[in-house]
Amino acid sequence: YLALVTQEGDKFQATGNALSTAAGRLSYFYGLTGEALSVDTACSSSLVSLVMGSKSIERGDARVCMSFGVNAMIDSRAFVVMSKAGMLSADGRCKTFDARANGYVRGEGCGALLLMEQGKEEVAVGKIVGHAINQDGRSNGLTAPNGPSQVRLIREALNGRSGKEVSNIEAHGTGTSLGDPIEVQAIAESVGVGR
Repeated sequence: YLALVTQEGDKFQATGNALSTAAGRLSYFYGLTGEALSVDTACSSSLVSLVMGSKSIERGDARVCMSFGVNAMIDSRAFVVMSKAGMLSADGRCKTFDARANGYVRGEGCGALLLMEQGKEEVAVGKIVGHAINQDGRSNGLTAPNGPSQVRLIREALNGRSGKEVSNIEAHGTGTSLGDPIEVQAIAESVGVGR
């Protein structure tokens, strides 16, 4: 839930705008029990949440997990900061993996996945066969991934499978002339072998 606050703040500011509270409030509203936590790793939050849920099921800590991802643009100051940092597209057009790429465009969205242990194939719409999380380490900057780290991550997520088995890739897609080529090269090196 969200609470709009005045500049001075009010009694809802501390809880209504805290990421730490969101997971608990959703659990309360839906009557869910068990672990409930918010994850903020910027662009990868939803994916990290999905991996955490998958690992919990694999360890036997849970039989079912719900993974939610939300991006709501409720504070205009974020646009100002990202624009000053040169991260946003000046023309408001996202041109990821295009030679004309000049930044990204922010958008709102919400999604949810219900994860279940194996053996529930009759209701499954997909199967997670590999996952991985890493921090790139040093790179040229916030919008520039570290190529070798990306290659290692993708190979770990492949979990011994061939790149030929991959039909879709969800990429970071920084929308910059520096970050995009690094990401494309990492994908080609790890998934494109033998294609």
